Amino acid sequence: MKQQKLILLYLSFIVLFGINMQAQTRKPQNLPFADQKMYHLGFMVGFQAQDLIISHSGYVGDNGEAWFTEIPSYSVGFSVGMIADRYLNQYFNLRTTPSLHFGERRFVFKEQTSGKEYESALRSNYLTLPLYLKFSADRTGNFRPYLLAGVYTALNIGQKKNDILRFKSMDYGLEFGVGCNLYLPLFKLCPELKFSFGLADVVNKDRSDLSDKDLIKYTQAISSGKTRMISLVFNFE
Repeated sequence: MKQQKLILLYLSFIVLFGINMQAQTRKPQNLPFADQKMYHLGFMVGFQAQDLIISHSGYVGDNGEAWFTEIPSYSVGFSVGMIADRYLNQYFNLRTTPSLHFGERRFVFKEQTSGKEYESALRSNYLTLPLYLKFSADRTGNFRPYLLAGVYTALNIGQKKNDILRFKSMDYGLEFGVGCNLYLPLFKLCPELKFSFGLADVVNKDRSDLSDKDLIKYTQAISSGKTRMISLVFNFE
């Protein structure tokens, strides 16, 4: 029954989308030359959820305890940034969106034998500098979908000493996204969904900052950790 409802909802969306596209072809275009500017600026706001792909080390302490960790649920964070775009040709643009991402990751550590648990929520704030190649389809009325792909570097900011885990200050990775340009009378509104895949191991194994040395077992339990992030942003251009 749920599948039938989802299929019906999806078909309804397709029908409404098609009607809307037909209607837009009969309307005058807003901002007809907006995509032909050699350079343009903008800003973005949005939401994101951060994850960490964890590989466990299998470390067993002197007391025989073996700990494992997971992130059981995602916390929604906030993102804000600037947009700088360079026109290449009718279909391709080069762009960068320096952004601040404010988030949190909630870790649950479990001891393999006893089942003991330890929870900790860690602040996860990043300053990112991506570089994208953007491919846009043909414009239909006041609607134009696009894809983008690129690389990014990220700076981890705002960590606290004595956190149960600490992460390296620098990260880098790949990013892919899909979005659409909605041409309004005064500006373009561009909803965009992006997926970020970190390539570096960001877990800091050097925990000389810990005042409680018993906490080192949680770092030792992790072999590596790579970042992941899903973002829904709204670009104003």
